[in-house]
Amino acid sequence: MFADLEHVLRQIEPLDAEWARRAETRQALLTKPPGSLGRLEELANRVVTIQRSLTPTVERARIVVFAADHGVTAEGVAPYPSAVTGQMVANFLAGGAGVNALARIARAEVQVVDIGVASDLGHVAGLHQRRVTAGTRNMAREPAMTREQADAAIAVGLEMGREAIAAGVDMIGLGEMGIGNSTAASAVTAALTGLPVASVTGRGTGADDVMLARKISVIEQALQRHRPDPADAFDVLVKVGGFELAGLAGVVLAGAAGRKVVVTDGFIATAAAALAVRMCPAAGEYLFAAHRSPEPGHTALLTMIGQEPLLDLRMRLGEGTGAALAFMLIRAAVAAFTEMATFASAGVSNRADPSDVPV
Repeated sequence: MFADLEHVLRQIEPLDAEWARRAETRQALLTKPPGSLGRLEELANRVVTIQRSLTPTVERARIVVFAADHGVTAEGVAPYPSAVTGQMVANFLAGGAGVNALARIARAEVQVVDIGVASDLGHVAGLHQRRVTAGTRNMAREPAMTREQADAAIAVGLEMGREAIAAGVDMIGLGEMGIGNSTAASAVTAALTGLPVASVTGRGTGADDVMLARKISVIEQALQRHRPDPADAFDVLVKVGGFELAGLAGVVLAGAAGRKVVVTDGFIATAAAALAVRMCPAAGEYLFAAHRSPEPGHTALLTMIGQEPLLDLRMRLGEGTGAALAFMLIRAAVAAFTEMATFASAGVSNRADPSDVPV
């Protein structure tokens, strides 16, 4: 673990219960029955507690999309070639991907980072080129990356997270792209949770039955060969992870250290968030789970990091698409909290105190 990461981990503080109490007190003064806005109240209270302000702001949002390739695709675990990763990066930059469409509706920026794409992308306008190397190694044969490469990838994530904070971003969404990354995420999930590989591995981008069986076998082989330590997120990352997972984990940690709302997307992004939470449990208090993916490992990860997803729309695209939708819900929650009148300001009678009710 390098010095900068250790410094960031020390900066992450558990949320202050006093600010949670203040948020709940204001909720009780608003012109509505207690709890009538359901989880919107919970969302607003958490934002208040994160920002330590009764007038929180969630206007500016950014989705950071990390793109990387995976050497394990050589084992036939994905139906698409690695070249698709680079092609989709071009699509993101052209504004034509799913995350671009949803981000426009959510008034969110999309930042694309090449952290380990195998294709030569050249110098493309708008692309943040932070490539550690051209994809991970084949985890079925050797560790996915060196410790130095893991350090470098996490450092990129810290950089991107800090850049967002310096730019005044209020909410940071996690996005990713990489053929083979559901294999890495499933391996990470099995390693962190101790659950059987078959129970946390799904079809990803559309594997058929034969390919799914192959994918499960390859992950089991990798875990048996490398035996990652479930208590050591860094060890798990090095042995069976991916560069985009490392980068996203760095963003989570930087966001938590900077007291920002961090919104996970689906299975891949949540695997990265789980790595960050294993490194620093307090980082989980700054996370908002956008949605529940049909990928079987996602629910296990959500349970592990203590998150209840905001949506369940059977989405499994990734890219940060779920985060874009969640931004709108979080903004709605904060608007209700900050813009709704109180009983006193509106001249509306509040509930009677039981001691005032005649018997």
